[in-house]
Amino acid sequence: MATKIIEAKGLKCPVPVLKVTTAVMKKEVKPGDVLEVVADCPSFEADIRKWCADSKKILVWFRDEGNNVKRCQIQI
Repeated sequence: MATKIIEAKGLKCPVPVLKVTTAVMKKEVKPGDVLEVVADCPSFEADIRKWCADSKKILVWFRDEGNNVKRCQIQI
């Protein structure tokens, strides 16, 4: 199992989620891998939760790191 990190701070909706979609579509992460995403977009939490539900991926955890920065891990 590998972990890939996507730094999406400074990017606004929908770019952080598009980066996640791109990583999955380009097979930068494989089934069972973990994708860690860091973003400060105000709608990131709602967007990534919806993306996980729609894509049937597991949101392992989501946390607020302060200063509007959020981090999550998604199992692909």
